[in-house]
Amino acid sequence: MIPTSDGNTPLSPEELAELIPNLATKGELNEWERENILAAWEWAARDRTSALEVVSDSYIRKLHGKMFDQTWKWAGQYRSTEKNLGIEFHRIREQLSVLFGDVRYWMENGTHPADEIAVRFHHRLVSIHPFPNGNGRHARLIADVLAMKLGKHPFTWGAKNLVREGEARTAYLNALRAADNGEMGPLLAFVRS
Repeated sequence: MIPTSDGNTPLSPEELAELIPNLATKGELNEWERENILAAWEWAARDRTSALEVVSDSYIRKLHGKMFDQTWKWAGQYRSTEKNLGIEFHRIREQLSVLFGDVRYWMENGTHPADEIAVRFHHRLVSIHPFPNGNGRHARLIADVLAMKLGKHPFTWGAKNLVREGEARTAYLNALRAADNGEMGPLLAFVRS
């Protein structure tokens, strides 16, 4: 089994069996996924979808699929098992629907500035944890996409690799935990640091 670290979701043996390439180490998997995600980023940057369309079931599944379609057979599919993070899997669709409605309301009514809308979307998406794996990377990319659709630059996310253990990942996880407690300030500061 490929090991996990703090803030990562362990995969079940059945999910691991759905790995497309033949990889042996976490480093190989990270590099393979990175290449897949870069292709998805290029697609997302060219895509003409509106901000309101980004905040939808079909778009989040399509983006996850593009991010991991060369890596996992279950790319773009919601998880069907319980994880160490996120809500119960049978509540995913319901909670995503609530999230989409909230974000659309914020955009249509100017409830928050654009950065805050994208960051709140990111935070809630991570909290739901809809996919077997790749939730943090997916939520960061979709927050970047939403920020761009709202006329902002993509976030810098601490300008470091957040997949690897280190100071930036720890700061990111601490900012997420603060947001879990209703304090968005640290996460808003982190995304532009």
